[in-house]
Amino acid sequence: MIAFDNFEQVDFRVGTILEVDTFPEAKTPAFQLTIDFGPLGVLKSSAQITTRYTISELIGRQIVAVINFPVKKIANFNSQCLVLGATQGNDVFLLSPEAAVANGQVVR
Repeated sequence: MIAFDNFEQVDFRVGTILEVDTFPEAKTPAFQLTIDFGPLGVLKSSAQITTRYTISELIGRQIVAVINFPVKKIANFNSQCLVLGATQGNDVFLLSPEAAVANGQVVR
């Protein structure tokens, strides 16, 4: 169990995927995502979502991500945020708002 104060420190936000690139240098198949978080800026993330999504399905999609974790170096790439998803088997199902909201919106 963690204290609620610890949970409140995690900054969950909504963003829209602007660009998706393949990531052949990753040990596990992944995409490199460029995500717009509105007034908070544009951040990059590596996401192991290649078995469930195509590049064209991802562009323009809103997602939920944690934006206040430290940068994580993955191969030659700096992942600046953590995109959230539910896993079932080898698939990751991205978390997203039910309806379109402003980029950068807080998730509570």
